[in-house]
Amino acid sequence: MTATTAPADPGRATRGAARGGLANMAGSALAGGTGVVVTWVVARTLGAEEAGAFFAATAAFVLAGGLAKLGTNTSLVYWPARLRATGRSHLLGACLRTGIPPVAGLSLLLAFAMWAGAPAIARLTAGETPSVIADHSAGLRVLAVFLPLQALTDVLLTVTRGYRSMRPTVLLDRVLRSGLQLLAVSAAGVAGLWLTASLPVFALAWAAPYLPVALLAGYAARRAYVSGRPTFLRTERAERRQLRREFWVFTGPRAVAAVAQLALQRVDVLLVAALGGLAPAAVYAVAGRFVVLIQFANQGLSQSVQPRLAEALSTGDRDAANHLYQTATGWLVLVTWPINLLVIACAPYYLRLFGAEYVAGVPVVHVLAGAMLVATGCGMVDMVLAMAGRTSANLGNVLIALAVMIGVDALLVPGWGALGAAAGLACAMVVNNLLPLAQVYRGTGLHPFGPGTRAAALLSICCFGLLPAGVTALAGTGPQGLVPALTTAVPAYVAGAWLLRRQLALSAFTTAREES
Repeated sequence: MTATTAPADPGRATRGAARGGLANMAGSALAGGTGVVVTWVVARTLGAEEAGAFFAATAAFVLAGGLAKLGTNTSLVYWPARLRATGRSHLLGACLRTGIPPVAGLSLLLAFAMWAGAPAIARLTAGETPSVIADHSAGLRVLAVFLPLQALTDVLLTVTRGYRSMRPTVLLDRVLRSGLQLLAVSAAGVAGLWLTASLPVFALAWAAPYLPVALLAGYAARRAYVSGRPTFLRTERAERRQLRREFWVFTGPRAVAAVAQLALQRVDVLLVAALGGLAPAAVYAVAGRFVVLIQFANQGLSQSVQPRLAEALSTGDRDAANHLYQTATGWLVLVTWPINLLVIACAPYYLRLFGAEYVAGVPVVHVLAGAMLVATGCGMVDMVLAMAGRTSANLGNVLIALAVMIGVDALLVPGWGALGAAAGLACAMVVNNLLPLAQVYRGTGLHPFGPGTRAAALLSICCFGLLPAGVTALAGTGPQGLVPALTTAVPAYVAGAWLLRRQLALSAFTTAREES
């Protein structure tokens, strides 16, 4: 018989999510900001074609790492939370031993495959640019060496989040890894001023920080396990066998879905390189960099909400789960919608910082920003569907979205280049959010459109949409209009958030800080 618990206090879960989410989102903002600077250094130092090859190589690296993780980045949060909530904490060690070793083994196999297949991948994505193929292949092989470290880092940090500890993820992944990447890539860029800039050198500078971070993540995971280990450790073989079966039944669909989800975020760069050329791939990667920044914010908040949502759903407390989902979506909209609306207004100006050739990415920014408004308005809906146990539905949704993106890309990229890829990704994002949104509501009754979401959306549109549009209509669309528009919008937004603090549940952050 499964143990039952009393319904959780929704406010307590919200305060816990606020405490972890605030730190994680701050770390995600830092990681996203350093990622933008790294992109700028690469774009300015390497030529457009070599920059496109670098972005294609890192996309392949991230895709391979996602495949190696086998979907355990969800399962190693879901199952520890479920085991604790249902009184089976003595199986936590067996759960970790079930999930981690297969990731280590598969990551080594994929690293070897990436090393051996580097020349073929380079020819596929740089077919019309033979001069880049040698450096592209060498860069892929450099990244292959660090692939197991990348996969293990993510999985070990997932373990710490399963124990409700956000600090290792923030400090090690968001701060330390991102900071070391920025320093190393910047050093490579400075060296390129006197020496010939080399793609393999940039690849090494970008990937090397995974070594110290992996070691520290292993220490943090062991410390979390030892501190949370119950005194009664004896488990029956039948229990362990059942846990392994249930773990992989849950994880199997999620493993494919996780790879497909990563493909939605990364394979478009490879497709643009293969179908349109390396220079359009560089334009697309630079223009779409703000999407990664928003995905970091979404991921940062989701990782804090995930274990609490899993516990609420595993005990049947739908009210607490709905409250948490709606509140977190309001916070996500409050943070990300202003970014989307700002990049729409400022795209012609900030893209010039990367080089004159990147201004062609303005339409790409507009298309992707519109799609991101829809995606963030749905909240972390795919995670909610997975935490409700609907991993097979999650898999179907992601595969449909991936098929839509590949189909649109194949149709439009040869003629439209980066803009065609943006259209494909935008269609995929809309599909990948509206489908699970309908499934979550039909299956659980949960939805993200609470008072906080509505208030944040209205405030963002008024302050960063309508207000700047009015000011620039009077003062002009150039910097002479944008500067006064933004200097008016920001304080208006802060004041509006303060006035709407009850609907936005902002008191959870102050209470969480007092409880820390």
